[in-house]
Parts: sequence; C-alpha cells; structure tokens
Amino acid sequence: MTNVVVLGGGPAGNQAASRAASLGARVVLLERDLVGGAAHLWDCIPSKAMIATAGALSFTQRLGGLGVTGAVSARIDYESLRRRIADVTGHLQRSVEQLLASQGVRTLRGEGRLAGPHSVVVTTPGGAEEHLYADAIVVSTGSRPRVPDWAAPDGERVLTTRQAYPPPEMPEHLVVVGSGVTGVEFVHMFSSLGSRVSLIVSRQHVLPHKDAEVAAALEEELLRRGVQLFKGARAQGVDADGAGVTVRCDDGRAVRGSHVLLAVGSVPNSDHLGLDRAGVEVDKSGYVTVNHHCQTNVPHIYAAGDVSGKLPLSSVAAMQGRKVAEHIMGLHTLVHRHIDYDKAASAVFTEPEIADVGLAEAEAFASGRKIRVTKVPFGASARALINYDTRGFVKIISDPATGVVLGGCVVGSQAAELISVIALAVTARLKVTDLVESCLVHPSLAEALAEAAE
Repeated sequence: MTNVVVLGGGPAGNQAASRAASLGARVVLLERDLVGGAAHLWDCIPSKAMIATAGALSFTQRLGGLGVTGAVSARIDYESLRRRIADVTGHLQRSVEQLLASQGVRTLRGEGRLAGPHSVVVTTPGGAEEHLYADAIVVSTGSRPRVPDWAAPDGERVLTTRQAYPPPEMPEHLVVVGSGVTGVEFVHMFSSLGSRVSLIVSRQHVLPHKDAEVAAALEEELLRRGVQLFKGARAQGVDADGAGVTVRCDDGRAVRGSHVLLAVGSVPNSDHLGLDRAGVEVDKSGYVTVNHHCQTNVPHIYAAGDVSGKLPLSSVAAMQGRKVAEHIMGLHTLVHRHIDYDKAASAVFTEPEIADVGLAEAEAFASGRKIRVTKVPFGASARALINYDTRGFVKIISDPATGVVLGGCVVGSQAAELISVIALAVTARLKVTDLVESCLVHPSLAEALAEAAE
C-alpha cells in the first residue's frame, strides 16, 4: 500500500488526502492550525461572510427603487457578525474533518518537517515527536500575509488581513494599503459597514492586473461611496499612537486614520519545513518549484496550493491537490488533463462583483494577437432592471477567425456565478455561436452572456 504524508490541511492538502485515500493509499495529514486551511478559514470564508453582511446592508439602501416605502434602519450587530463568522467557519471545518475521517485519513495535529527524502517528523502540541515513512510527500503549507519592513502590526491599530475578520473594533476611518484584489475587497467591505475608508493606490488605478475598464467601473463605485483614493502613492511608513495611525507615502503625502490595514500580498510557508534535508529546491521568493504535475525536483515530493507559487486561489489549490493524488496513484498514465492556469476563473467580491477568465483584452493587444471583443451593459438586461441594479457589463473575447471563446469578464451582480459559463466555454473551446444558440432563462442576468457573444 502506498504511504502518503500530506503537510498542511488547506484546500490543496485536504483534497490530496481525500483523493489519495479514495484511491487506496494510506494517508496521514499533518495540520498545525485548522483542517480546511488557515488561509481558507481565516481569510477567504470570513471575508466573504462579512461581505455578504455588507451586501445585505447595501441592499436596504436600494429598497426605495424596488417600491418599498417607509424608513429602513438596518444596522450591524457586531457581536452577531462575529458569531456568524465563527459558525460558518466552524461548520466548514467540521465537514472537512468528518469527510477525511470517513475515508480513513489519519489526521495529526502538530508541526511537520522533512527529515529526509522519505522521512517526515511531526511534533505534537505536547512536544512529542512521531516519525513517519512516506512513499510520497505533499507539501501544501500555504502562505501568510506579507508584512513590509516599514510596518509593525499590533493587532489593534495596525492590522494584517488575518487580524481583520473582523477587527477588534469597527474602524472609524480605515486606511487600506494595497489596491489588489484583497485590498479592494476590504475597502468595499468596511465602506459598506459604515467606516470611512481611504485607499493608497501605488499605481494609477486599482486592480492593476485586471482589465482597465473593469478597474474604472470599480473606482467609480468606490468614489460614489465616498472612498478616498490616493493614486500614485507608495506607503513607506506607519506611525501609530493612542488616537490613530498615520501612513506616510513616498510622494510626501500622509494619510491619517483610526486604523490601517496592510493588504500587500503574501509569502509562502516554506521555511522551517526541512526542505533542504530532502533536497527540495525553492526559488528566491521561497516558493517550491514544481512542474506541470506539481512535482518538485525530487519526483516523489510534490507541492500544491499557495506554496507552489502558482495562482493563489482556493479553487486552483483544490484542483492541484486532486491532480497530485491521481499522479501519485498512477492515474496520469490514463486519460489525464494537466491544469491550465490560464483558464482558471477568478472573482473579486466587491460591489459590483468582478470576475474574469482566460485571455484578457490588454494581454491580447500587448502580444499583437487579433481578437474580437463584444460587450453588453447590464442596463440592457430586463432582469437587472427588475433588480434595480444595472451596474456593470459582460465582455467576451473570441478568436475572429474561428469564433472560439478565449476569455471574458463580468462586472455586476452575481458576476462570480455568471463567469462559470464563460469559464466552461474557454475550457471546452466552445464558440460564440454555442453561447448564442443556448436557450437561457428569461428574464435572467445570464441572457447578457448570449447577447455579448453575438
């Protein structure tokens, strides 16, 4: 029987353990914090739970347009929000643990490290050590928030992302440093919950790696909410006192607030794992180098999830975990599809929501590739008019010669759900005519997908 040891129980690790066990492996899963993933259950799920609450509050502000009259005095019960987040994450954690137990996966709490190519040592919270032999090892230890050398998080005024789900107190004026996906989600979240928010944008627009038209749509909404945007400013220092914080920027500007949130990326949890003792190579940033099978330079040792340096998405991590298990158990010798990271869908849970997949318009133009770009605003959608929310649009990118769908983006309500249709089209190499000729529900927001394909 194949012995598999998995270090880290996040989306990559628990999927690798579950799939390997279902294929007949003897699996031991090592986790020091939360089975289900610290990043997943401390970051992703709590943030989306808070965003759902913020969205409900925002919805009450649109009730007049839906024909609902009378005063609406909705407010946030902070303690109820805390309990709700704990309930959601607790339920998900228990579900993962029960599934793994039902499949015969042995879960050990503690710190795992490699003692050699086939040897793993786990140190339990009580200090005891257990040595494990492994035919295959999966490193799926995730990542943690990056802390710049000019800031010193204290969990009170100066916060990392993991200290803000929710923070110790609701900020009166939150200064967010970092205008990528995580940063703008926090801006949306806290501005919806009633905080004043300032966003320090080091580039000339938010979401620098997204479609410029998408970024412009989000900026318009943020400005409508009263968010202050400090563009072209790079934070270089934080001064905290009893009354608040001041963020100093490299252009001489200073932003004063009650709290500051650092959303400046992440670093891999690859240190203290003993990778060097097993001969496993990492790059200069600490990410474990892998091939298209997620194998390291030591063939029976794999890396999956954030620590592998690929797309830092839970969906990608889970897919990597499943593919790793199948490779370990020999299924790659049958019909096997490698992960195509360029076709992974992603979403930004702001209001309006943003989602994209596949080839981006700017990327195509930069490479000189000929594309066809079609766009339909939700203002033309009957369902959007019914919902009294016509913000956003659908954009589809296709090959003008073949009609094959190459990519697309959605800005608007339920974008994270709607992008799935375009993602399927990109993965399956469907043509725009396949979307046009699909009889979709009327009235629905999805109709805009077919209209954009025409």
